[in-house]
Amino acid sequence: MDEVATAWVRAEATARTCYGRLLALLAARSGDIVAAEDALADAFEQALTRWPDTGVPDNPQAWLLTVARNRQRDRYRSAAHRTSVALDEALHLHTVDGLDPDAIPEQRLALLFVCAHPAIEATIRTPLMLQTVLGVASQDIARAFAVPAPTMLQRLVRAKRRIREACIPFTIPDRSAMPGRLAAVLEAVYGAYAIDWQGIAAPTEREHLSGEALHLAETLAGLLPDEPEVLGLAALICLSSARHRTRTAPDGRFLAPAEQDTTAWNGELIDRGERYLRNAHHLRRPGRFQLEAAIQSVHCARRVTGHTDWAALRTLHQALISVVPTLGGTVSLAAVLAETDGPQAGLTLLDTLTGPAAQRFQPAWAARAHLLARAGDTDAARAAFSKAISLTTEAAVRQHLVAMREQVGDSTG
Repeated sequence: MDEVATAWVRAEATARTCYGRLLALLAARSGDIVAAEDALADAFEQALTRWPDTGVPDNPQAWLLTVARNRQRDRYRSAAHRTSVALDEALHLHTVDGLDPDAIPEQRLALLFVCAHPAIEATIRTPLMLQTVLGVASQDIARAFAVPAPTMLQRLVRAKRRIREACIPFTIPDRSAMPGRLAAVLEAVYGAYAIDWQGIAAPTEREHLSGEALHLAETLAGLLPDEPEVLGLAALICLSSARHRTRTAPDGRFLAPAEQDTTAWNGELIDRGERYLRNAHHLRRPGRFQLEAAIQSVHCARRVTGHTDWAALRTLHQALISVVPTLGGTVSLAAVLAETDGPQAGLTLLDTLTGPAAQRFQPAWAARAHLLARAGDTDAARAAFSKAISLTTEAAVRQHLVAMREQVGDSTG
């Protein structure tokens, strides 16, 4: 690989793994996320220009932070800027000198809580956190939230402007302010993992998102060990991540849960997830993420028992639906009911899903296709598989559904 290609690869890898941390450091004092993004973009541009000639530095993060910080200084020192920015804002520009970006994980948590501030519109908090802290591209966020990309971009810009204008401090709030923001922070961390599982982002980006979501969830659990939903989220992501790599075969084929090699599941992650879940349970304040983690725990138990406790899953899914009724939760419950009460029970529940969102929800059509096939309704099953395939963006899942459709007998044959 030549020097230019090496520089591009290293810059891209650093952007993927360090963007949120560097942005949090650069924006912490001024509160101007847009200016920090501009400075960081300039630093990456200089990296692509210089690294092919000078070589990739030993610590790319520190190099990028230094260049971006200098870019901020130049901006604050410019005559044009001095006429429009208060002096006290410029005085504390230098306070990031000497910071080690690897030694301050709390800065990203602080940025998460900034994005969850009451001054920020509730509907944009999670997308804002996904972009600024986790580096998710705005077009991927727009796709995940079913919003046109230009609309999402405009909302993100307005939210960043609001943070600067409201002078929201880049700090982790005290206990009195924590409850009002914690739910949005947990939702954003979970959202990063959900985007990964939906296959919306590119494969390398999805690996980054799942790792970042796990890191942030466990960091939050260490910071707030007496918050059961924080522990529940950490448990959920640990247990889900433990089975993540077995979703596809070595040749790239998608593997349904029943086809996965349980011996390849990550036992260390399962053990960590179970510890988080037990600690949450001891606090006696159940919630959504604890229920979702308990569901994952039942699935992971197959690694030891060799079978799935469908009755336990039905109870947990019904409890989850009563707490947080969602399309995904309803589809999952329908799949479980098909195991405990037969495919018609699952189809009856799926029939309750109406409206445009349900019509566009790929998992609902995939589940319906599987259950129709089990019920022997061949024509309807093939039609449902076709609809699910048309809504599928992940190649491996699409190939799996095509194969399933072909296995359904043709009633005309």
